[in-house]
Amino acid sequence: MKLLIRQGRLVDPVGGIGGVMDILIEDGKVAVIGSNINEPGAKLIDASGMVVCAGLVDMHVHLREPGFEYKETVETGALAAARGGFSSIACMPNTRPAVDSPEQIDFLKGKAAAACGVHVWPIGAVTRGQKGQALTDFEALKAAGAVALSDDGVPVQNANLMRDALILAHRQELTVLSHCEDADMVKNYAVNEGRVSRQLRLEGRPAIAEEIMVARDAMLAEETGGAVHICHISTAKSVGLVRRYKRKGVQITCETCPQYFSLTEDEILAQGSLARVNPPLRTRADVDAVIEGLKDGTIDAIATDHAPHSAEEKARPLTEAPSGMVGLETALAVTLTYLYHTGELGLSDILRKMTINPACILRLPTKGRLSIGADGDVVIFDPEEEWTVDPERFASKGRNTPFAGRTLKGRVKYTVVGGEVIYQAQ
Repeated sequence: MKLLIRQGRLVDPVGGIGGVMDILIEDGKVAVIGSNINEPGAKLIDASGMVVCAGLVDMHVHLREPGFEYKETVETGALAAARGGFSSIACMPNTRPAVDSPEQIDFLKGKAAAACGVHVWPIGAVTRGQKGQALTDFEALKAAGAVALSDDGVPVQNANLMRDALILAHRQELTVLSHCEDADMVKNYAVNEGRVSRQLRLEGRPAIAEEIMVARDAMLAEETGGAVHICHISTAKSVGLVRRYKRKGVQITCETCPQYFSLTEDEILAQGSLARVNPPLRTRADVDAVIEGLKDGTIDAIATDHAPHSAEEKARPLTEAPSGMVGLETALAVTLTYLYHTGELGLSDILRKMTINPACILRLPTKGRLSIGADGDVVIFDPEEEWTVDPERFASKGRNTPFAGRTLKGRVKYTVVGGEVIYQAQ
C-alpha cells in the first residue's frame, strides 16, 4: 500500500522541515519526503493549500468504556479522535471497573483493535480501584501495555502514597499523570471560587486547591527523581510553580486544555453546566498566564481532557451536573482560532505541543514525528477554513461542548494512520 500526499505545506517541529513538499508513505512508514515525487500506482491526496504534519497525539482522554458506554465507547471515541486529526490517544483509567490490572489493559487493547484505526494507549491506575489506598502493580501494568499511570478524576490525596508511586514508577520508566486538586478544598463544587461564584452564591473551587497540589507533586518529583506530569493546568500560580521547578531541572511536565486559554469563568453565566469542568474555568488573568506558559515553553502539551456525558446529565442544575466537556473534534480548531490566528503562537510551536511533546512524555518513540522511517500517521488540515460547531454532527456520543454554535477557523481534512486514510472530510 502506497500513499502519496502532494503539494502540502509540511510543518515538522522536530526536524525543522518546512515548505511545500510531497510525502510518500509505503508499508505504513514514511518512505520519501521531497519535491515532485512520482510514484505510479500510489493513492494520491492533493494537499495543496493545506498543512501536513504528524498525526496529533492526545495524552488525556476519557473513553468511558467499560462501565459508562452510554456516555462513550472506545469505538465512538476513536471515531471522534480521527475527525479531530488525532492518530493517537491515551485514555484515563476512571472507568468501572478501573483500569488497574493487566486484564483491564487487555480489554482496552482488544476494543481498540476493533475500532477505526486510531492508536488507543491505555493509562493504568496508580491505586487499586482508584481508591487512593494501595498501589497497583506498576510492573504488570507496564508489561500489559500501560504507557503511563494516573488516578485522574480521583486525585491521589495521600502524599506518602504519591511519593511511593513516583519512586516505583521511576523504576519502571513510567510517568505519573497527576490531577492536582485538594479534595477537601474542592469537594463537588461547580465553579471557580471568585466573582462568579459569589454572584451565583455558590461555594467555589479555589485556585489554591490546585496550586498546593502542584507544589506538593513538584517537590516529590524533585525528591524522588520520578517523572510527574501535571494534568490540565489552569491557574497563574500553577504555571509559575512548574516554571520554577523546571528551571531547577526537576522531571516535571504539564499540559493545558483549549478551554483554559479560550474561556473564562464568565462562561458559566452564559452556558451553565455546559461550562462546568474540573478544574474550573478561571479568570482572565489565569487565561493570560496559561497563554504565556504556552509561549515560553513552561506548558509542554495541549490535551483535550475529552469528557463526554449524556445530554440528560448535563441538563441537570449546575450544582448537580457532572463536570467535563468533549474536545476531540474541536481541539485543533479552537487552538488555531485562539492561539495561531491571534498571533500568540506559531504553527510549529502549536503542533509541537500536540504531537512530539505528548508522545515523548508518554514515551512513544515512533509517534508525533514526520520523518523518514517514522510511522505513517499524518493529519492534513486547512488552517484558514471556517466552520460552525454543530454537536449533532459529532462522532462522539457526547454533545457537551461550550463551543456549540461558534465559528472556528481551521478544519481537519484528512487523518491518516499507518498510511491508511481513516477520516476524510465531506
